[in-house]
Amino acid sequence: MSGHGTPIPMTSRKCGPLSGEAHVPGDKSISHRSLILGALAVGETVITGLLEGEDVLDTAKAMRAFGAEISRDDAGVWHVHGVGVGGFAEPGGVIDCGNSGTGVRLIMGSMATSPIVATFSGDASLNKRPMARVTDPLALFGARAVGRSGGRLPMTIVGAVDPVPVRYEVPVPSAQVKSAVLLAGLNAPGQTVVIEKEATRDHTERMLAGFGAEITTEVTDEGRVITLTGQPELQPQTIVVPRDPSSAAFPVCAALIVPGSDVLVPNIGLNPTRAGLFYTLQDMGADLSFENMREEGGEPVADLRAKFSPDLHGIEVPPERAASMIDEYPVLSVVAAFAAGDTVMRGVKELRVKESDRIAAMAAGLRANGIEVEDGPDWWVVKGRGHGKVAGGATCESHLDHRIAMSFLVLGMASEKPVGVDDGGPIATSFPIFEGLMAALGADIHRDGGI
Repeated sequence: MSGHGTPIPMTSRKCGPLSGEAHVPGDKSISHRSLILGALAVGETVITGLLEGEDVLDTAKAMRAFGAEISRDDAGVWHVHGVGVGGFAEPGGVIDCGNSGTGVRLIMGSMATSPIVATFSGDASLNKRPMARVTDPLALFGARAVGRSGGRLPMTIVGAVDPVPVRYEVPVPSAQVKSAVLLAGLNAPGQTVVIEKEATRDHTERMLAGFGAEITTEVTDEGRVITLTGQPELQPQTIVVPRDPSSAAFPVCAALIVPGSDVLVPNIGLNPTRAGLFYTLQDMGADLSFENMREEGGEPVADLRAKFSPDLHGIEVPPERAASMIDEYPVLSVVAAFAAGDTVMRGVKELRVKESDRIAAMAAGLRANGIEVEDGPDWWVVKGRGHGKVAGGATCESHLDHRIAMSFLVLGMASEKPVGVDDGGPIATSFPIFEGLMAALGADIHRDGGI
C-alpha cells in the first residue's frame, strides 16, 4: 500500500502513437538543494520551476521547521528567507521526510554541525532504508545518531557543539552521501574534503559555488577530490530549476516502444552526471536526438525528441555509467524487454537499497509479464524479446516505489495485454502530473485496478 494513504491500483493498456510535448516537472535533485541552500543563505532566494511533488514539499516543511521562512506566490514562484549557515533553530516536532531518501540524508547533513537535536522519520518505505552510510561520516564531525536497529528511521541526530572539518572518502558512489558531508562541512571550521572514486551527480558542488561557497574539485589519482572551506556567508540566489531528466525518462522510453510515436520533451537538464540513460538508449539504437542545446543556471539543457524505434538491440551497459543513470535502470529494463537480445547491467548494487530493492522488484514484474531475467547481487540481465513480442497480462507490486510503478505502466503501453500495478500512489512523490501528462500524449492509463 502507499505510504501516504489508501493504495491506488492502476492499469496501463496498449495504446496508439504517443505524440506532442511532454512538459515534465522540475528536477527533483536541484529542487531539494535549492530549498536547503536557500534556507542556509542570508536573505531571500527566489526559485522558479520547483518540483512540487511530495518529496520536495516535505523538504520545504523541514526547512520551515528549522526556522526558514518559505512561501509560494500565486505565480508558482517560491521564496525562501534563509537563516544563514549555523542558524538553524531546533525543530519543535519530528521531521517527516515522507518517501524521500535524498531529502532526509541532505537535511541530516545540513543540521549535523549545529548544536541542535532533530528527530527524523518517514513512510514505511523510507523507514526501511539504511542511514548509516550518512550518519557514519557525520559522526566524524562530532554529531551523534540514535535510531532503530540497522541504522534505520526513526532516528535522532544530536548536532555537533564544536564541529571539526573532516576528510572523507565515499565508500560507494552516492551523491546523497557526498552531499550530506559537504552540507555538514558548511558549518565546520577549516576545510572539509570529500573524495569519490567514481563521479556522481554534482548538483551540490555547482549550487554551493553559485551561492558563494569556496569549493574546488580536482581530479587526482585518488579520484575526484572536492574541497569546501567552511563557515561562509551564503548569498541568496535566483534559481530557475531545469526539468528533471529522471522524470523525462518515462515519456521518452514510452515513445521508443510505442509504434508511430514522436514526443518532444523540452528543457531537460543534461548534466553529464545525470544523462547516462539517454546515451545508453542511443547505444541501443533509439531514435533519440538533442535539440536546442544551451546552458541555464550553470546546467546544460536541451529539448529531447524521442521517436518509435522498432530495431532496438540489447547491449552491455558500461558499468562506469551507472552513477549517472542509477534511477533510470527500472525503465531502461522495460525498453530492454522490447529490444532484440540481452541487455546486461552491472555495477548496480545501489539499486538494492533504493525506495525498494529495484532489481528484485523489476525482475519479478518482468518475469510475470513474460520476460526472462537473470540477476545477481550487483547485476541483472534482461533477455529482450523484440518489438511486439512482450506478453504483459500481470499485475506488479510497486513496493511503495514511484519509479517501479511508472516503469510497469510504461510496459503496459506496448505489451500485448494490459499491465497493472498494485499501487500507483507513490508516483506523486516525484511526478504528480504523470497520469495527466501521459494521457495527453495518448497513453491509456486508468485507476481501475483490473487487467
